[in-house]
Amino acid sequence: MDKKTPLYEAHLNANAKMVSFASYIMPIQYEHGILFEHQAVRNHAGLFDVSHMGEFLISGDDVLKNLNYLLTNDFTDLAVGKARYGILCDDNGYAIDDLIVYHTKENEYLLVVNASNCEKDYAWISSKITGNVQLKNISDELGQIALQGPKSEQILKEITNDIPSSYYSFTEVILHNKTCIISRTGYTGEDGFELYADPETTIYLWHKLLEVGEKHQIQACGLGCRDTLRLEAAMPLYGHELSDTITPLETGLKPFVKLEKDFIGKEALKLPVRRKRIGLILKERGIAREHYAVYQNNQEIGFITSGSFSPSLNQAIALALVDVEASISEEFEIDVRGKRIKAERVKLPFYRKKEEK
Repeated sequence: MDKKTPLYEAHLNANAKMVSFASYIMPIQYEHGILFEHQAVRNHAGLFDVSHMGEFLISGDDVLKNLNYLLTNDFTDLAVGKARYGILCDDNGYAIDDLIVYHTKENEYLLVVNASNCEKDYAWISSKITGNVQLKNISDELGQIALQGPKSEQILKEITNDIPSSYYSFTEVILHNKTCIISRTGYTGEDGFELYADPETTIYLWHKLLEVGEKHQIQACGLGCRDTLRLEAAMPLYGHELSDTITPLETGLKPFVKLEKDFIGKEALKLPVRRKRIGLILKERGIAREHYAVYQNNQEIGFITSGSFSPSLNQAIALALVDVEASISEEFEIDVRGKRIKAERVKLPFYRKKEEK
């Protein structure tokens, strides 16, 4: 049976369309629809329930050594109050999951993992940790809200002045008489924050942020626009651009793979990359969906990992994984339901946030 987040009743009361996702009942959209919610985040602010995400607490004298061995990135110089992205790989260099590591205090870190991979990640990490280190799954103890968009900081300042100033940093504050983590992170390509708190405080924060954000045109948002937003920003989604058959180097995550240190999957990732992720804009009518074949000179050279209509660009876009030799080309064709649709390679990301004037 699917689980419910602490905000389940709030979504029902707001007439959200609910779907099953990663073993949770989640809102896919609200009354105004995905397009409206997408534009709200790009121009004002959107509020997302992401309480389905998994959270692990890992601690102990040997925790840093274990993190550096488990993950592709290097966390040696990650200060308390800072966060960093990393990928969990198997021995063959394929991605088990991608996650964010928060350095909460000395010898203690919070790992935020994808909801669909929570059990798998916990089992993998548990089987690999050694020495003085403890791992605890605290997913049921926390709710998570994402406040995203150019008006996010103005809205958050309505309830606290203790706001992290730089991206991938976080603060611990007291809100509603409870400790809350406010992290300057997100998955939309916009400035924004993610708030972690106990379930009761999560409910309070959801309603409070919607209340104080009304004058800033805040909008409750579902999973539908979360996907179009992250696709425009070319952010990888596990199961699409990363998976147990796709390596982080194939999908363009080289900055987060530190081959100068030892980690699980390193030897496999030292081998030449044979595929590369590219961005495509469709030049004809149609939407490229996951697994659609990509062609060049009548040769199948790859496949679509994610595709949709881009509300910001007002045209169809897609991410594809293609043979590295073909990735330098400009023109491709995508098999959309038996018809070859012309597509043009473009520089990623598709969308960059507007600079504040």
